[in-house]
Amino acid sequence: MQQQALRVQTPEAVASSDIISEAAIVRSIRMLGREAWNACFPDEIETYDYLLVVEEAGIEGFDWRYVVVRECGEIVAAMPAFLCRYALETTLEPGRIRRAVEKIRSIFNGFLTLRLACLGCPCTETGAIGFHPKIPQARRPALLAQLLDAFEAHAQAERCSLMALKDLPQPIPSRIEPVLSSSGYAEIGGMPTAWLDIDFGTIDAYFASLSPGTRKDMRRKLRSREKVRVEYRAEFGDLLPRVMQLYLETRERSEWQFEELTPAYFDGILKSMPGHSFCTMYFVDDELLAANLLVHDEKRLIDKFFCMDAEKGRRYNLYYLSWFNNLEYCLRYGIGRYQSGQAYYRNKVRLGSHLTANAIYFRHRNPVLQFILKTISPLLTADDGGEVEA
Repeated sequence: MQQQALRVQTPEAVASSDIISEAAIVRSIRMLGREAWNACFPDEIETYDYLLVVEEAGIEGFDWRYVVVRECGEIVAAMPAFLCRYALETTLEPGRIRRAVEKIRSIFNGFLTLRLACLGCPCTETGAIGFHPKIPQARRPALLAQLLDAFEAHAQAERCSLMALKDLPQPIPSRIEPVLSSSGYAEIGGMPTAWLDIDFGTIDAYFASLSPGTRKDMRRKLRSREKVRVEYRAEFGDLLPRVMQLYLETRERSEWQFEELTPAYFDGILKSMPGHSFCTMYFVDDELLAANLLVHDEKRLIDKFFCMDAEKGRRYNLYYLSWFNNLEYCLRYGIGRYQSGQAYYRNKVRLGSHLTANAIYFRHRNPVLQFILKTISPLLTADDGGEVEA
């Protein structure tokens, strides 16, 4: 793949300092190096190794970018990014409007589809703005502005009319918000992230924290546990085709579809993140009915994907079995937080989870279209708060 870099030298970006900052955009994270990238994301799990898997997984429709600001040759600010064609109805609630848009698109192929340049990654849990720990809070807005200016120039060169920052956890730092608003970005709500602190010592103590009705329901669902064989695996082996079948069936049932992951993604996570990833597999009579891909560090377990045979898996309440298995894993290894991700969050709140709001920030180059998009943005807000199909 041809590697290109766009550099913008802006000495004035660091007022009252002789340090020269340089922004660059590259097409492969390999050009930046693991340690240099990870230094800007000390609290993240989905860092260099994870993003490299995403980059090399062959996910159709996405061109990957990495935006950095360097000082004295050292990366001091960074964000992953991607370019794609984006259908505006992607986050519309199922119903008449979405069906009407899809019908029109069947006649006019490009209707309500824009070329998007987005900071963030479609495969990470949230969008993190990375800064080297040595950079004081007071200097970070200027570095972000520089990073943003470089990315917007690149987006224009790539003929992207719509720019965005994906899933920034709320509230964003007070010094960062003015950078986005002064650049003309509008905010739209994204799906929140669900998480549960493991502040209990046993599963019985966790049960005690649930409402009586939920507690009774969960105990009933867990009766199927004795019929299910659970395996924790560090590689997929010859079960990868079956896992992909479960993933594609699960994806097809979802109303919210953006990227379609590949076998190279699933296999790459386990191979490239040893000790920080695993897959829990659920068998009944030697048939694999569900698979749960997870990544973790010493503090947090992230549930990336739960894939299930809808008809057979529901009989054994496999979603709920996976929930309790993941809590037990956290207890066993002293992990303090279970992050169960986005979607089906009403069900997760019922099971004791808290929610962190996320927001998408967007800007169209055409002021008139930006006004229209901002006006209709409440219709485009993603909300997958339904009960889990399990």
